[in-house]
Amino acid sequence: MKNQKIIRPIISAMFLALGLVLPFLTGQIQHIGNMLLPMHIPVMLCGLICGWQYGAAIGFIMPIMRSMLFGMPHMYPNAIAMAFELAAYGFIIEFLFSHARWQCIKSLYRCLIAAMLGGRAVWGITQCILLGIGADGFGFQAFLAGAFLNAIPGIIIQLVLIPAIMLALDKTHLVPMKNLRHKTEKCESI
Repeated sequence: MKNQKIIRPIISAMFLALGLVLPFLTGQIQHIGNMLLPMHIPVMLCGLICGWQYGAAIGFIMPIMRSMLFGMPHMYPNAIAMAFELAAYGFIIEFLFSHARWQCIKSLYRCLIAAMLGGRAVWGITQCILLGIGADGFGFQAFLAGAFLNAIPGIIIQLVLIPAIMLALDKTHLVPMKNLRHKTEKCESI
């Protein structure tokens, strides 16, 4: 129990550092970063591994800290909207997965897709509040383009990478998923 009080903040700090550094792989080109979504993966993994409190906190802090340190994403409106979006990812994915009856790959995919949809909805609502709704502000076409169409490569990467990492962590017993080894046949029937 004492180890968890120390390990979770340390792992969360590691995910924060990873989220600050990963966008450098996109070469600081905003368009490529918008497509690959490099900060989303550490936030979702932090939520799954450390809990929704840490996932939401790291998700909220990461884009604002990155904006202050490196100037990307721009603070207004991008970093602010991303802070709420990433906090939603960290919260939703862990909350749903920890309350799932069976923690298996199918359940993880369901939670991952729900978190993606929920986070993008939060991002759209935040953008509407920050920019306003209408011709001069944030409209439905901008929401579809920003949340889904431009992000397809990043969504695919998340759908492949996050379950693969969680499965590897389960097989090595570093982050075991409850009921996975003994109840796989029940998960398959879901």
